[in-house]
Amino acid sequence: MSKFRILNISLISILLFINCQKEEGNVSNSETINTAMALTQRLLPNNYTSFDFKIDSSSTNKDYFELESQDGKIIITGNNGIALSSGLDWYLKTYCQSDISLNSHQISLPTPLPTVEKTRIDTPFDYRYFFNYCTYGYTMPWWDWERWEQMIDYMALKGVNMPLAMIGQEAVWVEVFKELGMTDEQIGSFFVGPAHLPWGWMGNIDGMGGPLPDSWIQKRKELQIKILNRMRSLGMKPVLQAFTGHVPEALKELYPEANIFQIEDWAGVDGTYFLDPTDSLFQTIGTAFIKKQTEIYGTDHLYDADCFIEVNPPSKDPKFLAQVSHNVYESMAKADPEAIWVLQGWFFFFKKDFWTKERGRAFLNGIPKNKVIVLDLYGEKNPTWDKTDAFYGQPWIWNVICNEDQKVNMSGDLTAMQDQFQLAFNSEIKNNLKGIGVIPEGLGYNSIIQDFIFEKTWDQNKVNIEEWISNYATRRYGIENKDAQNAWQILGKTVYNRTRTMWSPLITTPRLMIFEEGSKEDERHVRKDFKITEETPFAWDFDVTEFSKAADLILKASDVLKDKESYNFDVTNIYRELIAGLTHKMINDLSVAYQAKEKEKFEVASTALLKMLDDLDAITGTNENFLLGKWLDDARNWGNNKEEKDYFEWNARTIVTIWQPYPEGGLRDYAGKQWNGLFAGYYKPRWELFISHLRKSLLQNIDFNPKTYDKEVREMDYKWTKSNDKYPAEITGNAVEVAKRLQKEYESYFKE
Repeated sequence: MSKFRILNISLISILLFINCQKEEGNVSNSETINTAMALTQRLLPNNYTSFDFKIDSSSTNKDYFELESQDGKIIITGNNGIALSSGLDWYLKTYCQSDISLNSHQISLPTPLPTVEKTRIDTPFDYRYFFNYCTYGYTMPWWDWERWEQMIDYMALKGVNMPLAMIGQEAVWVEVFKELGMTDEQIGSFFVGPAHLPWGWMGNIDGMGGPLPDSWIQKRKELQIKILNRMRSLGMKPVLQAFTGHVPEALKELYPEANIFQIEDWAGVDGTYFLDPTDSLFQTIGTAFIKKQTEIYGTDHLYDADCFIEVNPPSKDPKFLAQVSHNVYESMAKADPEAIWVLQGWFFFFKKDFWTKERGRAFLNGIPKNKVIVLDLYGEKNPTWDKTDAFYGQPWIWNVICNEDQKVNMSGDLTAMQDQFQLAFNSEIKNNLKGIGVIPEGLGYNSIIQDFIFEKTWDQNKVNIEEWISNYATRRYGIENKDAQNAWQILGKTVYNRTRTMWSPLITTPRLMIFEEGSKEDERHVRKDFKITEETPFAWDFDVTEFSKAADLILKASDVLKDKESYNFDVTNIYRELIAGLTHKMINDLSVAYQAKEKEKFEVASTALLKMLDDLDAITGTNENFLLGKWLDDARNWGNNKEEKDYFEWNARTIVTIWQPYPEGGLRDYAGKQWNGLFAGYYKPRWELFISHLRKSLLQNIDFNPKTYDKEVREMDYKWTKSNDKYPAEITGNAVEVAKRLQKEYESYFKE
């Protein structure tokens, strides 16, 4: 038989297998075991043969895994690939003091491997959810298959079986819109830029940052197919998109009889256009989209559709709201009778004045019972299950957000998370609470939060937070180091004892810290309760002086831990947080000196603030997770030519700075990052401009002109997004060495 014919047969077999996955939604036991073993080989290339996996097909209840030592090997039994992977993670964490996180791994297996008596662990949760729409814009827009493979492995190890999978839907919409009679130009003017796509999907914006290159649409389609096949081979049921009613304005011309209306503005942007769900065209489009999406990507019957995520419906009438939800669901069910609507419950909190119990009940009861799963997003601080009679009897999932707009900080209230989880779990697990999840807008800087929450998948018992943190520190570095453990205890009482962090004025448009009454300044720049005193010398939402002790302790462990990847990440993160904690004091010193017209003190304060920016650039340059240059390079890698590469870089620059791609945008600095390159190339020049204006005011004894300054700084910001200056894409220093320098140079600030 010729090689060509063999290759053809192999390709046909692969395609038949993939098609079977799409249509049947399952894989064979042998394929599941092979996938779990391949994951283990990627994770443990030198030890993977020490593990064997078995599938228990007889189990029809909740997911479970079982661990047992046999003949020098660890046998992991489970009812699907996620259970097997979770069993592996549980063994590594519990018996080998290992840590697998989003930003680093610490795996140091003892020889021989620790034995384990037969142990079975079950979960009461049908669903373990992960991701937020915004994650696809703030964290993952430029990920390639290699990075996605790592993420899917991580999710499997942590027990995630219900990930939001939004990539590649533009390819579906292109075909649907063309069938509706739209031209390429009309479609192109509707799609937004790559990093802005989540807000296009959610119906907040049209055309912003577009049009998308055809190459992007095709590449994302190919990537999505690989992602979904891997997810499904492990037993995940990815959540795909459904039609929300958001349509191009051009559709009004093609279907003048359809009830297409413009909704309210969003973040200063003109309202987008929505098709009335009670209009017959809604069913046509919604059904066509699901059918076309299933044809390309297959289905697991889970569809996300958020019609009113941050805007109000056009009518308050409960009957109308019930009709809306009924029609939206019907558009899914006509194409897929097994469809389940996955609905973000954010609007019950964000627009709580509109969503009275009468309206909320009408909306959710317009959907057939058990045909919707509501995501309670902000479970750690603003849960809505307890304000909506547990979503009026429909199934729901308890989640934490933790991170908004991928803030680069250390935050998350572990105690609040546990208390809120226990309250929900003990009240609702016997009713309609069906899952647990993490819905961060951005990822990468607080892996302890994901570990803490996803551990609840398999162990719902209330834990002693201090003991848990000590054990976490040991796993994090693979060594029981007292200095590291004590450092983490302090972190638990400071940065991991806050729910939502304050905006950092250092990385927003420079302003003085004292304002006149009636200021219309953006709230991100205003500190209404801001006051530097002897009792609150840093005026932050955690005790910076106490936090500095954790920074000292973590460095004490450097001789022992300096070669650990996880340790070096933490040194970078902790010292970035520490120096950034001086922000309010530094800006306050500048403000007081200027307003008192003390020129010498003004110069001293200016020098100190600009040095702080240089030092933040230095410490963030010691770890690849904090590099603007890598973000930009990853974006450029999606381009096939210089024009496309420049386009992707422009989009990548815009989303992390001015957000809306024009000088007068209303979301400037919303997604600002504490990254190497941004400190030196973007934030510092703005502060230098601001200081020069203040200096001119002092030296010439003239009033500071805010209009002139605002015009210049906005032009500077916009010009930066259009530039192509290079920034380091690889680390430029040693984390421990830079941290020790900063420790010495700044120690006087933290003496009590």
